[in-house]
Amino acid sequence: MKVMIIGGFLGSGKTTTILRISKQLSNAGKKTAIIVNEIGEIGLDGDILTSPGIVTEELTSGCICCTLRISMQYTLQTLEEEFVPDIVIIEPTGIAFPGQIKEEIETMGLSELSFAPIVTLIDPGRFGTEAKEIPRFIETQIKDAEVLCINKIDVTSVETVLAAEKMLHVMNPEARILKFSAKHQDEQFEKLLFHLAVPGFKKPFQEMKNSIELSEVSAYSALYTLGLWDFSPEESVRFVEENLQTIQEKIREINPEFVGHVKLSIKLPESVVKGSVTSSKEIPQVELLQDRESENTELRLLSAITKIPKNKLIGIVESTLEENLEKSGIYFEKEVHEHETDSHGESHSEHEIEQICRINIYRKDE
Repeated sequence: MKVMIIGGFLGSGKTTTILRISKQLSNAGKKTAIIVNEIGEIGLDGDILTSPGIVTEELTSGCICCTLRISMQYTLQTLEEEFVPDIVIIEPTGIAFPGQIKEEIETMGLSELSFAPIVTLIDPGRFGTEAKEIPRFIETQIKDAEVLCINKIDVTSVETVLAAEKMLHVMNPEARILKFSAKHQDEQFEKLLFHLAVPGFKKPFQEMKNSIELSEVSAYSALYTLGLWDFSPEESVRFVEENLQTIQEKIREINPEFVGHVKLSIKLPESVVKGSVTSSKEIPQVELLQDRESENTELRLLSAITKIPKNKLIGIVESTLEENLEKSGIYFEKEVHEHETDSHGESHSEHEIEQICRINIYRKDE
């Protein structure tokens, strides 16, 4: 079983990249499993990544490089025994340390285990701000990588891409640097697949770190089950876009240079509207995914933002969404999952984390 770890800060394009990679591997006849780790308690991307022949498992309520170690071990062992994948792709939370994840997996006693080079994705348009907001954290993610991928070059100026490339080379001169747009899957993206096909290197053991504490990121997630939804898909797209814009504006008043990720999705009976915003300056990105069946109409929100008090983040998100739902005359029920942490943001025990951890499994067969 070969493990691919695709890391990168919140909103760097991990989900899109992994979607491209997994489909190509599946088309090539490789049995592929994906483990998605969301920082919040509500998952958003597991069902999006699932396609025929690909198993996706979603771990929530923590970070797999520290607080969810046991959950990750159980998930990998279960996949090995029941699905027997050729390749497991791990999408860590955007505040994870990829090198620490690899070290944890190496001690799990899994049979015939190998690793592809560790990949860290970079959004060049936010790179300078990220380094300013959380310098130690970003530095660790970059130094962990064997392949550094500058993503989103289709929406970033050449000067900004070159500046990011120069800085990455200084921070990690041993890593290969690739530049591409995962959305377009061009020739440069194909080079990533080539690099993932070779074995990764063994790096010196690192001191264990709590990524949640070091990241200075506040996170909040919620699930709203919605009543009668009279909006068309196009109106639903506008609803998501307008809510993201409002949330962005309110967060910007507290931290004008914030980076992170606000994800908002609405599951409709036959489609999904999915939107996100990743910084104070980025225009919200919203897309409509057709042919996605859902039994319930749901709104899912996941937010993880730098240098904003959690109570402020919760207030902004809840007031924005609930006021707009009420204005639209839509009945809703809210589901929020929280777990207790100490003054440093750490859970009281590994056992307690396992009690509240949610594992959502998605599978679509041929």
